[in-house]
Amino acid sequence: MSAEQAVQAYLEKLVADGIVGAIGLVEDADGLVVLTAGELRSDAIVRIQSMTKTITAAAVMRLVEAGRLALDDPVATWLPELAEPRVLRTPESGLDDTVELARPITVRDLLSLTGGHGIAEGTPYHEGQVAAGVDAGPEPVDRGADEWLAALAGLPLFHQPGEGWLYHHGSMLLGILVGRLTGRPYGDHLADDVFAPLGMVDTGFWAHDPARLPATYRLEEEGPVETEPAGAGHYAGDPGFDVAHGELVSTASDYLRFARMLRDGGLSDGVRFLSEESVAAMTRDQVPDVAKTPHSFGADVWKDGSWGYGVFVEESGRYGWSGGQGTDYAVDPASGHITILLTQVEMGPQTWGAIAGFRDVLGA
Repeated sequence: MSAEQAVQAYLEKLVADGIVGAIGLVEDADGLVVLTAGELRSDAIVRIQSMTKTITAAAVMRLVEAGRLALDDPVATWLPELAEPRVLRTPESGLDDTVELARPITVRDLLSLTGGHGIAEGTPYHEGQVAAGVDAGPEPVDRGADEWLAALAGLPLFHQPGEGWLYHHGSMLLGILVGRLTGRPYGDHLADDVFAPLGMVDTGFWAHDPARLPATYRLEEEGPVETEPAGAGHYAGDPGFDVAHGELVSTASDYLRFARMLRDGGLSDGVRFLSEESVAAMTRDQVPDVAKTPHSFGADVWKDGSWGYGVFVEESGRYGWSGGQGTDYAVDPASGHITILLTQVEMGPQTWGAIAGFRDVLGA
């Protein structure tokens, strides 16, 4: 079976199983394959959600290389709300059962998601996040970055910096940090310092052409249920508040340019974007063993790899990440293979394996 046949068959199976529409991209030594099935066009501007994390990590590493900040700088320099948080005494503690902060939260902590804030479902801390309106979920952010941070800072840290790993919130905090450091909206900084150099013309915090923004769905027992209409909703235009803590929209072709830069050791069309050392740091295990606890986004998260800066690194060395609206990318540095799968169906028990499985569409 050719690469084109394998990709098309995979996408059609996704659509038959209720995924509604999919864009599949594979680049290997034999060339580039981009195919679609169902509702999605190849130039669709999709909500990439947590695939934003790798882009934010790259943006921060660019600033580190420029000497604007250092990995071990305290984040309180730019996020004074996090200067002296209390810390839960145990993971099961109530919000008033706290101890003092052992050391400042650093930029490195946020990059590696070991800063103390994140997803910890089934705990009093998570209940506090829900009450404060700062828990993570499929819905986009609904208030400005400063207001969101103030609410988050009202909670204690779940663990001491560097002594646990919790998914998600560290990347959101980095977006706010970069905006404050540069003195401009984070989206403007990304546009000038990341997207323009890489030629990512359709990536941003909202779609510049809403007509190319597809509907989103959730897969229920009775089938796909629309959760946001095409060309409308949060990502159809400027929401009117600071979304430095938000997530991006992008296209298959834009994210391919970003993934190629990582694969090529920081080069984009032969021009240096990141140093080889920065890319290597992003794509290797950055989580101390002591931080790999059962509270870390599920007890099994460490079975097959670890977290770098903005990416999950498999034991094989392949790295990448997914987004909650059914998107995924992976880069295999050994073979040079890149895979990108874009759908707009919310991740869930019925969809996770099918989305992540596209990484091996041409064989493991």
